[in-house]
Amino acid sequence: MIKKTDKIFVAGHKGLVGSAIIRKLRSKGYKKIITADKKKLNLINQQKVFSFLKKNKPKFIFLAAAKVGGIYYNKKFKADFIYENLMIQTNIIHGAFKAKVRNIIFLGSSCIYPKFSKQPINENSILTGKLEETNDAYAIAKIAGIKMCESYNLQYNTNFKCLMPTNTFGPNDNYHKLNSHFVPALIRKIYDVKKNNKKNIKIWGDGTPRREIIYVDDIADACVHFMNKKVNKTLINVGTGIEYSIKNYVKLFLKIIIPNKKINIIFDKSKPNGTPRKLLDVKLAKNYGWVFKTKLKDAILKTFKDYSLQKNKKNI
Repeated sequence: MIKKTDKIFVAGHKGLVGSAIIRKLRSKGYKKIITADKKKLNLINQQKVFSFLKKNKPKFIFLAAAKVGGIYYNKKFKADFIYENLMIQTNIIHGAFKAKVRNIIFLGSSCIYPKFSKQPINENSILTGKLEETNDAYAIAKIAGIKMCESYNLQYNTNFKCLMPTNTFGPNDNYHKLNSHFVPALIRKIYDVKKNNKKNIKIWGDGTPRREIIYVDDIADACVHFMNKKVNKTLINVGTGIEYSIKNYVKLFLKIIIPNKKINIIFDKSKPNGTPRKLLDVKLAKNYGWVFKTKLKDAILKTFKDYSLQKNKKNI
């Protein structure tokens, strides 16, 4: 059990998940939250990471730091994705071990599973088939992180846990035109349609892939839940267990954000679809007492409000 006065290091505190973890920790009364800006601590620099962890000796680490992006960037910058993610996670996991920090939650992604996994995807599906080609470099780095945590647990009896979230969205997301994931890209496009009173919206792919999405505050809730939970499994899926097609998500988002207005959806079939289906089996998380809480409509409206505020402050 992590005490309210124990030091907790959140790596990647400015990102989508990291910032949500900090909000959740503070709401639960945890006082000693450690963060470090990239200028102060470049997580790719092994010696600096080792020194930082040795000096600060946190009781718990949330490893939410990662180089992330959508299909376009994952495909175009494979070398950057595999190198940076391998370095970040290796430095923190081994640095924690050297500093006698025994408790880590390592955050990965549902893209670690094979492209044509049996649905819903069970944790045992890892390494049973070929990965989605557009983001295999990122996925391989995350798989290495999982196996590293698992290996340290087996050899050194550490308490390293790996949570695999499904497609996550919410406040503080990355809305970059080319480097965002499906939901923030859709939010950005709907904002443009609404503001400029457009009649059409263009979506990548043919709309048939099916996706499961989850609000980031639910991921943060899962992180704090498993921080204080004794488990005998290293890898745990975190999701809603609910899926829709991309086409249906577009219709739903439009209905919620721009009600009572007919918008024509154009699918750009020259763009990649990505994995055809990706639904997580979340029975293990449920067995450990965790389920998602945020209703999809509320999550969509909160995220759209966040993007609107960011858009008004700066050009994103």
